[in-house]
Amino acid sequence: MAKVKKAWFCQQCGSEHSQWMGQCKGCGEWNSLVEEILTKPDPSSATSVWSATESPVIKLAHVDRIAEQRLASGDSELDRVLGGGFVAGSLTLLGGEPGIGKSTLLLQVAIHHGDKVLYASGEESAQQIRMRAERIGLEGDGCHVLTEMSTAKILSVAEALKPTLIIIDSIQTAHNPQLDSSPGSVSQIRESASEYLRYAKSKQIPILLIGHITKEGSLAGPKVLEHMVDVVLQFEGDRHHLFRTLRAMKNRFGSTQELGVYEMTAKGMQTVSNPSRLMLGQRGDGLSGSAVGIIAEGNRPMLVEVQALVSSAVYGTPQRSCTGFDTRRLNMLLAVLEKRCGFQLGSKDVFLNVTGGLKVEDPALDLAVCAAILSSNADIAIPEGMAFTAEVGLGGELRPVPRMQQRLSEAVQLGFDTVFCASQSESDNLNIKGVKPIKITRMDQLVSGVFG
Repeated sequence: MAKVKKAWFCQQCGSEHSQWMGQCKGCGEWNSLVEEILTKPDPSSATSVWSATESPVIKLAHVDRIAEQRLASGDSELDRVLGGGFVAGSLTLLGGEPGIGKSTLLLQVAIHHGDKVLYASGEESAQQIRMRAERIGLEGDGCHVLTEMSTAKILSVAEALKPTLIIIDSIQTAHNPQLDSSPGSVSQIRESASEYLRYAKSKQIPILLIGHITKEGSLAGPKVLEHMVDVVLQFEGDRHHLFRTLRAMKNRFGSTQELGVYEMTAKGMQTVSNPSRLMLGQRGDGLSGSAVGIIAEGNRPMLVEVQALVSSAVYGTPQRSCTGFDTRRLNMLLAVLEKRCGFQLGSKDVFLNVTGGLKVEDPALDLAVCAAILSSNADIAIPEGMAFTAEVGLGGELRPVPRMQQRLSEAVQLGFDTVFCASQSESDNLNIKGVKPIKITRMDQLVSGVFG
């Protein structure tokens, strides 16, 4: 019998080591090596029944120009994030926290396409998938469901069925029979993803993988998994909130700036065509510490409410807490308000919340954050119909943000008639009927313009 080969793999980066050691040489992580048993495959045996044709070498200038073929998912928000739909032969990875709605979203996509989709699940039985479909009010008469973990068997079924889209739930349960390691290990994830990648490129069929995440929020498995796939999608949101957001962390076929917004209902994941109206629908007017900021996610402008609470520190050490906003950026803005505007906030607790469960990365929200903090500190409510959009620099200056025309148009549709913005570049040529842009250059002008 052939000698069993063993190796040690890093659970963080996937680096292979011949023996155990405390620190991974690849990524420097401590205590991350796990022993796995490897079996050298028999060259005479095929991995599965499908076989890829040999790819000839060809000069780039001689490659035929073909129109980009995309398969619409049937979900407007998912198509927005993907850049128009699934590209033929692409491999997409969707990650998110447990219970966030990954399987529900992709089951809706599978049922929408009917018998053209193969939904392979290694986590649920066919009866459980049927129960989930009925729970959200979908029949799924034509959807093909396969409960299998073996990559070879899944691809054999796909070769016979010839679907237009394959959904794998999930890559952590995939199992390559040529490896003796258990599903979810680094070698199994890497080899299974490689099998799906070769099949997708060979047959020009888009494959969508569902991935688990670690407690730190990163995708579970080797980092090479994110390098192998064409698109990496992240499903985010608080399970205690109705809204979910879909972002593209990597996209070889489109932009990574687009944002998809969903609402969790009894009928499953429902797309939100106008998130600004829903997020501002329950806004309490006349309360201090509340400001409306205008952000842009890709080509979509949105209005979000920022709530701030400034109070005296009871225990001596001031607290800084953020929900939906970067804590380090909040500390920077507080330092600007104290250094450039003279507000003594170093001895006070500051709590900040972006309503709706959104995580905002657009620096255009800086001005709204400062306005909410100043409103709570002075206990003066910001007048109704006023919004803010500008980036704040370390010198207390305001920097312009792109797509001001679209931002102001969105503000007009929601009834806002006054917008504070930076008085540079694009903002100097604004002419939107129904809204008055107030152009300022420094933070002290915001204080005098809003709070007198």
